[in-house]
Amino acid sequence: MPHDIARLHHVGHVVSDMTQAMTLYRRLGFHVPPPSVPALAPREGAAPEPFGAANTHAELSRSFVELVTPVQPGTMAGLPPDARIVPLQAPPEKLPLVQSRIETASAQLGGWRDRFEGLHILMFSSPDVDGTGNRLSAAGVGHGGVNTVGRPVETPDGVRTEPVRYLEIDGAPEGRVGVVADLDPEFQHARHLDHPNGARDLVEAVLCVPDGQLPLFRQRYERYLGRPISAEGPVTLLTEADLPGLLPGEDPRAAPALVAFTVAVPDIARVRALLSENGLPVRETARGELFVPADATLGAAVIFREV
Repeated sequence: MPHDIARLHHVGHVVSDMTQAMTLYRRLGFHVPPPSVPALAPREGAAPEPFGAANTHAELSRSFVELVTPVQPGTMAGLPPDARIVPLQAPPEKLPLVQSRIETASAQLGGWRDRFEGLHILMFSSPDVDGTGNRLSAAGVGHGGVNTVGRPVETPDGVRTEPVRYLEIDGAPEGRVGVVADLDPEFQHARHLDHPNGARDLVEAVLCVPDGQLPLFRQRYERYLGRPISAEGPVTLLTEADLPGLLPGEDPRAAPALVAFTVAVPDIARVRALLSENGLPVRETARGELFVPADATLGAAVIFREV
């Protein structure tokens, strides 16, 4: 029987300055479009003003890397001039609830950013998110149930709304952990996959846990995945003491913390040349992959694996 969680849906890199982060990711060789930011009129008849959080994606074949930053209400500080304002659209009776949820999520992002810039979001992909939710409940894993939100997507026919179904797992100290329904094939043709570094897919997230707590985290993630943790991913668990053994020179800013993610690329020599040309430091993992250390990437080491 196939597992209901076989891979990652996305990781989220929480940053302070979206313009700076986008410049960094472009130097890393990712195609990163302008971010979107929700907006709401502060009073009837007024123009919508940005609030909540702005985000953009480095899209991959079946996954993506999200850049996200909380927004200061009413200002575009830290956002590029081509950021896309997306006015909230909801029935009047539901608008206060939508606004409240966005403000709560933004405050949470701000708390994580203040802890450290880096990875604070880890979402797995499932072909049956409702079934996964039932399995997690049966395994005693608390979650908020399956929710649906709309995500604006640029398509050749204009902006369309992609429905996104997801659940968030309760009580994960490393950040927001959850499960999202597999990307909708109807919207795949609109994804930008032409990355200069050749990145094809998100294949691993690396979670560093306090020394002595590895068994507890392993047990928890095996309940999430519904199977034993394996070397094939999609998540690698290690302790603070063991982190330099995989990523030489890395020192986690806190633990537990998501410290790195891995993308699959077809030509590692091409990646090495691109990173060198763009002035980024390059090291090798214990597995022989390339990685750019966290102190050069706003707190999240980026690993490139040739496949």
